[in-house]
Amino acid sequence: MSASSSSSLQPGSVPLPQGFRAAVMAAGIKPSGKTDLSAVVSDTACTWAFAGTRSTTAAACVTRNRGLYGGGQSVRALLVNAGNANAATGTRGAGDNEDMADALGSVLNVAPDQVLTASTGIIGHLLPMDRVLSGIEHLPDELDTGAEAFAHAIMTTDTRVKLAQATLRGGARLLGTAKGSGMIHPDMATMFAFVFTDAAIGQTQLRAAFPDIVARTFNAVTVDGDTSTNDMAVVFANGAAGDVDEGEFLEALEGVMRDLARQIAADGEGASKLLTVRVSGARSEAEALQAARTCCVSPLLKSAVHGNDPNWGRVIMAVGRSGAAVDIEHLKVSVQGHAVFAGRPLPYGDAAVSDSMKADEVVFEVDLGVGDASGEAWGCDLSAEYVSINADYTT
Repeated sequence: MSASSSSSLQPGSVPLPQGFRAAVMAAGIKPSGKTDLSAVVSDTACTWAFAGTRSTTAAACVTRNRGLYGGGQSVRALLVNAGNANAATGTRGAGDNEDMADALGSVLNVAPDQVLTASTGIIGHLLPMDRVLSGIEHLPDELDTGAEAFAHAIMTTDTRVKLAQATLRGGARLLGTAKGSGMIHPDMATMFAFVFTDAAIGQTQLRAAFPDIVARTFNAVTVDGDTSTNDMAVVFANGAAGDVDEGEFLEALEGVMRDLARQIAADGEGASKLLTVRVSGARSEAEALQAARTCCVSPLLKSAVHGNDPNWGRVIMAVGRSGAAVDIEHLKVSVQGHAVFAGRPLPYGDAAVSDSMKADEVVFEVDLGVGDASGEAWGCDLSAEYVSINADYTT
């Protein structure tokens, strides 16, 4: 595989890159009894890059990780619990989050500030710390788990695991996993997205490139317009495979993150199809991405996609309110490759375009007619099942 491509991975035994080990267990956080506590540990110190939600009600794990990120030190381990967000839990929740890092650091003989934490699940509930700490004590006994088991353990309302990988010339690997299905309209990263690599890459270079890659991938995803309190994306590089070409590595990293972003959109709560909006002719990449994401979050357009309705007027509406500059006389819109608008309505066959929308992915292409920049965003259709899932989420 070339460094510029990535591949989604089918269920099976998927190893982590060399020097990383994972552990999972059912600690009793999820009422279902499924695995809900997990860790990934590197044999050596990792350079890393981080993006966390800009929500002003950010969870304790995001706040702590952001503080560690500012310190600039390396890290060795990631601890994740699913089923409880430990958000809006006050000083008690912050203390519990610290205790989790301390506990894993103690059993691994690693400094607590080399342990990142991540929590996901219901907001406003205290963690069952007796179960969490008991589980952490036994996690090192399970450090022979594959990436797929880790991907399962971080899930909440997801219907399937999300994995992607890339291999560089010379053999260094990148393996990414993510979770997220609802409360997805990221304002930095998205839900959880973790990339592990055995490539050697400098922390300065990695951190300099990460924000732009996040903007083009995880920040281009939306399911329902709601930004989580716990969103984060992290890449860990332990250097076990040796030096790599920086450009090749960053291209591969973006490919893996883009793949994961599309998987998250396709697995949106209640989704039956992936919605892709490609915008060109914008004044800037930022405006192109804003117009594309506004289309993807529109409940009217999402409903039309669900019903296979080629109502391109909803695209006109969405780009018009997005804040991106538009020249309507030069604006162009196509649906599944069918041109429907070019400064004026174009003749097309309703039945043919509707039939073309009966696909796993529906693509809208929009030319704003004001520049040369482009961008792409991903979402999903809006179904009755989305309402059902969220009407019964805590009950």
